[in-house]
Amino acid sequence: MDPFFWRDSAATRPIAKRRERRRGRGPVLVVTALGGGLGAAARYGAELLWPTAPGAFPWTTLGINAVGCAMFGVLMVVSSKVRVLHRLVRPFIGTGVLGGFTTFSTYVGDVRRLVGQGQAPVGLAFLVLTLMVSLAAAWSASAITRHLIARRPA
Repeated sequence: MDPFFWRDSAATRPIAKRRERRRGRGPVLVVTALGGGLGAAARYGAELLWPTAPGAFPWTTLGINAVGCAMFGVLMVVSSKVRVLHRLVRPFIGTGVLGGFTTFSTYVGDVRRLVGQGQAPVGLAFLVLTLMVSLAAAWSASAITRHLIARRPA
């Protein structure tokens, strides 16, 4: 597996497409679906542990998205700097588990709910805060992971 396959370019695209056709997409779809189920179950568990009362600020959704984005940052650095992962690891963890765990559709639904309940300033704050916190979490986690990798003995 090409460790830099995410750096898609015109030169590598035909090779990657040929490899993909040869291997088939079935296993990727299966591990993505399994990971998505695990991630969605984890999110559901978090929402049961920390339910959001009607009309309240959706802190659980914000926390879920921040944690998921931080884990995306770690995964990207580990998969690009530490080792070549099996071709099914990124679809399982990235697209599946973390894609199922993070919930940007709930985020948009929460914004609509807050605005619909006459709490437009809170909805706008949630809209902006989630975006900023999620980006900061991904950036911070990837920077910390890069720092820790650079400090480890060769």
